[in-house]
Amino acid sequence: MSLPLSARGPARPSPVLPLVAVVALLALPVPAGGAGGAGPADALSALAVGYCAVRLLRERRRPLSRTAAVVLALPVAGLALAAMGAAPPGSGLAGLGRYLQVFVLVPAAVLLLVRGRRDFGLLAWSFVGLALWQGAVGVQQYATGTGASYQGEDVRAVGTFGAADVMGMATVVSLGLVCSVGLALGRPAGRERACAGVCAAVLLLPLALSFSRGAWIATAVTLAAQLVLAGVRRALRVAAAAAAAGVVLVGGLGVGTGMLHERIGSITRVADAPDQSVVDRYTMWAAAADMWRGHPLTGVGLKGFPEYRDGHASLALSSGSDTEGAGAAFRRQPLLSPHNMYLLVLSEQGLVGLLGLAGAWLALLVCALRGLARTRRTARGRECALVACGLLTWQLVDFAYADIGGPSTVLTAVGLGLAGWWALVGADAVAPEDGPPATTARGAAVGEAALR
Repeated sequence: MSLPLSARGPARPSPVLPLVAVVALLALPVPAGGAGGAGPADALSALAVGYCAVRLLRERRRPLSRTAAVVLALPVAGLALAAMGAAPPGSGLAGLGRYLQVFVLVPAAVLLLVRGRRDFGLLAWSFVGLALWQGAVGVQQYATGTGASYQGEDVRAVGTFGAADVMGMATVVSLGLVCSVGLALGRPAGRERACAGVCAAVLLLPLALSFSRGAWIATAVTLAAQLVLAGVRRALRVAAAAAAAGVVLVGGLGVGTGMLHERIGSITRVADAPDQSVVDRYTMWAAAADMWRGHPLTGVGLKGFPEYRDGHASLALSSGSDTEGAGAAFRRQPLLSPHNMYLLVLSEQGLVGLLGLAGAWLALLVCALRGLARTRRTARGRECALVACGLLTWQLVDFAYADIGGPSTVLTAVGLGLAGWWALVGADAVAPEDGPPATTARGAAVGEAALR
């Protein structure tokens, strides 16, 4: 990552430093009872969006290309309609602000603040650093029996997010693992590649100890996709090494081996012998689908799922999930969402909202894959392409088992912004020989900056 200074003088501080600070704030402990509300990282993300707006006003330039503006604006129409149909209106406005933060404003700020590969790499490494910290806390929780409660023992690794947000650490570690694998596969042999590979191997342990089936599935699918995109031969070699490492890892976990085997085995039993958490999830999925059938176009309104849940759910739904451990007392956690982003959007925003959000995500994925294809000739920017495609793939798969909520949601927004930069800006600048040549000094400068 260390590059020589420009001949024009010392390098300026990276404009993505406010975004790095947003990621760093997620390392702070979450106060008890505050897992569902806005935290310091959310507040700083709002300041980062304001900082980006001020920079645009000072530079007096068109901030986004036409394609980028259309892709980022796709979710807005569905969100506005769903907010107007919410009851009470205040909850609709709160939901509108949250959705705009996660899927529009913060990704747009990331897209505008990232100047090139150096800034992209800085943000990607901040993901890895946060994952290492949260993973270290999680492993320590498992080793000392101070984690969240799982099968009667306080061994579930949750990092600093606490028992009320058991998916927080799993999300952070998964995204850090995806970034480290993308950096390792995309960089030529050297220190950074070796360091990224070591970080990826280290992060496998805390991911396993999170006992998060959804995160495991999303990460496995994403890593397989990254390996295939990087090259089939390399994919086969790495898969063989990973299988050998997995045997050693599971064999060395000792007491936790039985728990891991049971948790892994439960993935294959979700249809034949599901546990209560799976039954609750199926029931809420059916309730969300029933809500959509009653309001097919615009849904029941933002933040409307909890209000309509009992009227559409069967008697199989429990009253809530039990949370305990990691410094928190026993608490009955209410089931306020279907734990499926697509069904949540479909039930609250209808077809209009789902087409807007999912359409934007798929457009980013297609553009990111096209950009990856351009790097096959020059290999420039391949690490950015693999990280971006990995982040998008992980999020799209994980949304089948989870939705937004909790402090780690802001990390999702930054990750979507990184993917958006590569898909909508970086790929065109990194491989200009595949498109029209830069005919102006400004176009040449943009291409030069992106190659850094």
